[in-house]
Amino acid sequence: MSKNTSKKIYEVPKRALLIIAGIIWMIAGFNVVRLGILSYRLIEIAWYLPVFSVIIFALFGLMFYKMTQKHSKRIMSYEEVYRPFWNFFDVKSYIIMAVMMGGGIGLRNAGVFPDIFVAFFYTGLGCALFLAGVRFIIVFFKNIKSA
Repeated sequence: MSKNTSKKIYEVPKRALLIIAGIIWMIAGFNVVRLGILSYRLIEIAWYLPVFSVIIFALFGLMFYKMTQKHSKRIMSYEEVYRPFWNFFDVKSYIIMAVMMGGGIGLRNAGVFPDIFVAFFYTGLGCALFLAGVRFIIVFFKNIKSA
């Protein structure tokens, strides 16, 4: 086997990185939306809060759309047939993810964010995260011939 086709136990076909990314983003999105909905259940919902959720969804959705394009292109441009399964992100993205998750969990658990904020922000953010996961899976299926 040549260097480009040899496979180690922790490696997957590069295209599978899109599925891994999609599943991880969908799980993260689901969990964030769940927290938002639980917070909505704790507050009296004013008419504008769901509108705020849609605005947050649109803002983060646009950002995550660009991110999925960038990562999908990076993944599909790998010359190697097989890549380590953790290569669905680059180092910068792992750092950003750790800071965002750690900060969000820490600040929410510290009570810095009131339930009203968690309700609209987490619902919009979680839906955008979930949709980014769906986008990775769509790119996976669009690149079937690239396998």
